[in-house]
Amino acid sequence: MSIGNSPEDERPFPDVSEESRVSVGRALQQARIAAGLTVDDVSSATRVRIAIVHAIEADDFGPCGGDVYARGHIRTLAKAVRLDPAPLLTQYDTEHGGRPAPTPAAPLFEAERIRPERRGPNWTAAMVAAIVAVIGFVGFTAFKGGDSGNDAKAQVAEGATPTTSKPATPKPTDTKPADQTPAPSDSAIAAAPQDKVTVQVSAADGRSWISAKDHNGRMLFDGLLEKGDSKTFQDSSKVNLILGDAGAIQLYVNGKKIQDDFQPGAVERLTYTKGDPEVG
Repeated sequence: MSIGNSPEDERPFPDVSEESRVSVGRALQQARIAAGLTVDDVSSATRVRIAIVHAIEADDFGPCGGDVYARGHIRTLAKAVRLDPAPLLTQYDTEHGGRPAPTPAAPLFEAERIRPERRGPNWTAAMVAAIVAVIGFVGFTAFKGGDSGNDAKAQVAEGATPTTSKPATPKPTDTKPADQTPAPSDSAIAAAPQDKVTVQVSAADGRSWISAKDHNGRMLFDGLLEKGDSKTFQDSSKVNLILGDAGAIQLYVNGKKIQDDFQPGAVERLTYTKGDPEVG
């Protein structure tokens, strides 16, 4: 008869919570089924592609294109199936190495410093340059005309007969004052037609997945824009956009730059129509 604990009593109890915890993808799948939704329903409601929804529910986050996009898709799908996204994001961060590292201060500063260079042309400076060119051209013409008149008077005083082969009028110049005005840049879309909606999407501060559809729901573009790339979309009445990383995107709508406050990593769904751009 032994007094102490037996070796069996000293064995640690199994961690039931770890074994019973449902994965992120499984939790989203169970919530979708409980809500009576199909994968097609969720894809239509969230604009997340069907293949990506299937992959996430199978805990395969590779097709998302990175942690930023994966977290955005998890948040979007959770809201669609009426789940609180915060615990799922915490679990995802724990299982995949934590939240993405914050962007260093130096690149952010550099992006803010370079950002003004992507604005439209300085029309005031261009107009001043054109006026100066016109004044110079008129002064040059008047000066040449005065010299030619003096030459003719001198010839008459000396008894010489003016020849018709050398007219006193100045030679026309090939340079026109209007050529001094720089053409508007593509990013400003200055010539956007008034009877259509024109949207230019530029990956100014990093790469981002985007999707664009016309007013009939027809897909205009669905893919990844690398940093520095841009796409322009045009429709007779409406353009629908989905931005995978809205913080990296700069928008020009109907010739006007959109002053947004999109955050890095945020997924945004936008609709623009004709006239003064307003988010739908």
